[in-house]
Amino acid sequence: MKDRFGEQAGLYAQFRPSYPETLYDFVLDHCADRDRAWDCGTGNGQAALALAPDFSEVCATDLNERQLAHAPRHPNLRYLQCPAEQSPFPDRHFDLTVVAQALHWFDFGRFFPEVHRTARAGALLAVWGYDLLRIRPEIDAAIDRYYRNVIGPFWDAERRHVETHYRSISIPFPEIPVDRAFSMRYEWSLSQLEGYLQTWSAYRNYLREMEKDPLPALLAEIRAAWPDGKELCPVCFPIFLRLFRPR
Repeated sequence: MKDRFGEQAGLYAQFRPSYPETLYDFVLDHCADRDRAWDCGTGNGQAALALAPDFSEVCATDLNERQLAHAPRHPNLRYLQCPAEQSPFPDRHFDLTVVAQALHWFDFGRFFPEVHRTARAGALLAVWGYDLLRIRPEIDAAIDRYYRNVIGPFWDAERRHVETHYRSISIPFPEIPVDRAFSMRYEWSLSQLEGYLQTWSAYRNYLREMEKDPLPALLAEIRAAWPDGKELCPVCFPIFLRLFRPR
């Protein structure tokens, strides 16, 4: 499992989008039991906190201690620092395992056996992520060019799995069809958008290797296309979701 978000853990907690209740409701509708859940690669604990009211216990793990330090607390929620591929949990322990925008960083050959080992009979594995944000055509075009042509060479190879909606990952469990579309929708200011763009791992890689900041040029393009007189602009993140029965 790779760690790519320790250095910007504070930004990540502040600016990363949160998943909608409709997504969690859909996932929970496929859970036969709601005793224990595992949020693996929890990051700043978004998914873990959302699941906590519906389970007796939620265990949230991440490789990065700084990410966990920024995660919110809840009586039913406990955090552990450990790799996704080698957890301390007993066999047949969880009714639900969730991986939110993190599966592409894992060692698949070791992680999926760990999911199988820790899953109870009838348990659910839910993995999801989100596409590039959409705002308005002129802004989207500028962000797309930046994503591909400016910081494109600085994305880790694992990013391609997000671009394929995890279809490039062979997941060795029976899959449950997902017949609904989900998205995250916000009203963001330009400064909020800038904060989010600063969390991209390719941006951090670019800064380290090139020793200059590529964001000001993009922000100038976005500012020119921002709606006149508007502080806030609608922002949409399309979500992709896959569900499996690991046991």
